[in-house]
Amino acid sequence: MEGYEKFEADILRLTSIDLTCYKEKQMKRRIETLVTKNGQKSFADYFTLIKTNKEKFDEFINFMTINVSEFYRNPDQWAFMDREVFPALIEKFGKNLKIWSAACSTGDEPYSLVMALSKHLPINQIKIIATDIDKTVIGKAKVGLYNEKSIAGVPADLKKKYFKQVGESFKIADEIIARVEFKEHNLLKDPYPTGCHLIVCRNVVIYFTEEAKDEIYKKFNKSLVMGGMLFIGSTEQIMNYRDIGFGRKQSFFFVKDAEAK
Repeated sequence: MEGYEKFEADILRLTSIDLTCYKEKQMKRRIETLVTKNGQKSFADYFTLIKTNKEKFDEFINFMTINVSEFYRNPDQWAFMDREVFPALIEKFGKNLKIWSAACSTGDEPYSLVMALSKHLPINQIKIIATDIDKTVIGKAKVGLYNEKSIAGVPADLKKKYFKQVGESFKIADEIIARVEFKEHNLLKDPYPTGCHLIVCRNVVIYFTEEAKDEIYKKFNKSLVMGGMLFIGSTEQIMNYRDIGFGRKQSFFFVKDAEAK
């Protein structure tokens, strides 16, 4: 089926969704099924249909929307970071913080970090490194399209400021997306970033063996500057955190501590 590149450009203008962030062969094939399902003969015909028919437009957007992610997961922990962690890091290290969102999945976590930090720093000074082993989820993260349930935890002021409703879904602002640099990364094999002030890795390490967990936490410790912090998930514990070189700031926040070990 011809005309996919024009369809990509038309969709970008209509919805701000950039289909080029996805693997072309897979996405083209998936959208072709929608074209056929709706009795259309070409991408151009299908675009005309979704442009003029709200029900079909909503069907297309729902087809594109990420359904598995959650912004500001565990709001109490994000409130603690807003109240205690960000101010302490900025006071200690200044405004150019190096922050790594490890195993970032579909982008809810790094985008939450940008929005949360925007209350403390000018948005153009914020930069998040976000990594995941899965190319597909990185592609979805770059598009930045989420359903209502995914963004339920976003504070109302930030939701109003940084999300635009598209059909029944929500597109995050390009100015937020621009502050995140996505990269492929395997926590078990690849070199880790260095000089980090904050590492966020939540509800991922639970899937690894105890030996692999220890190795990952040791590498996180090496990645952090002295006084830098690690934020883990509410399903995780680091029982031997002192042996690894961490002090505990709060249940799920650990600080690289020269006196630990």
